[in-house]
Amino acid sequence: MAQKYRIYINDNTLFITHEIPAQIDKIQQIEVEGFDFESFYKNLKSSKKKNYLLLTKNPAAVFKKIKGDLTLIKAAGGLVANAKGQFLFIFRNKKWDLPKGKVDKGEKVKDAAVREVEEECGVKVDKRNDRICKTYHVYEMGGELILKRTSWYQMTVKGSPKLIPQLEEGITEAVWVAPQEIKAKIKNTYALITDVLKSEKLV
Repeated sequence: MAQKYRIYINDNTLFITHEIPAQIDKIQQIEVEGFDFESFYKNLKSSKKKNYLLLTKNPAAVFKKIKGDLTLIKAAGGLVANAKGQFLFIFRNKKWDLPKGKVDKGEKVKDAAVREVEEECGVKVDKRNDRICKTYHVYEMGGELILKRTSWYQMTVKGSPKLIPQLEEGITEAVWVAPQEIKAKIKNTYALITDVLKSEKLV
């Protein structure tokens, strides 16, 4: 089966796939031949919440080429459930998010995921389970285009511990959210967070 990739750029999503994705109402197809990611990125600044598609027989090769032109940063995060079946959300940069952060040099990705959750929310992770998915997000930093690859893991904590948001990381709230309340939270979140939740059939 050919692989599919999604790259998130602000509120826009670039799909790299061998077939037109289902359940996407409006999508603008882009010619693969001669595609230059940097030019595409610069032209996106005037665009809001759009889906773009690179249709190719070899998505992995196209994605590899794009990745080669960007600076890769590895990150990891968690979708954390408590004993009541509620999920951990944080509020940062005026949006609801899931705890995550950069992988330190020499650190294993799965260990970084647990460390970031514990640091950002003041909890002790009881179990780290399987990886849910990877997400790719592009942004500009110091004139460079960064590709952040985040590995997301399922996690659990014992009981329903009190949460302590890490204020120095810009987190103003950390809350437990019941499954039926998640839809209200994703009205103000990032597309990639919605996709992590979809992977777990929570939305």
